[in-house]
Amino acid sequence: MTLQPTPMSVSYTVRIRYEHRGRPKVTVMDPELETRPGQGLPHVYPGDELCLYYGDDFVGTQHFIADLIVPWISEWLYFYETWMTTGFWLGSEAPHPPGTAKL
Repeated sequence: MTLQPTPMSVSYTVRIRYEHRGRPKVTVMDPELETRPGQGLPHVYPGDELCLYYGDDFVGTQHFIADLIVPWISEWLYFYETWMTTGFWLGSEAPHPPGTAKL
């Protein structure tokens, strides 16, 4: 799937993998996501899978990927572009203490 968060943005090719009752796993295939000097990508799981929501915001038996996940991907990409420019992540954040597994 290709997404362009704003008319000024580049187009991103993203992959969504989903197994029933699992967490949708979203990765940006192209272009490769960059980082700021001395920083890792914010809001990602291992393997650079996008961290789009917290907890039970998405339940596969109750929600549709097209209705929630796809808009959240576009929003994440917008926040990523802003972070690359400003160094600040403008999206909401859920606490992820060190050593705590993300849901």
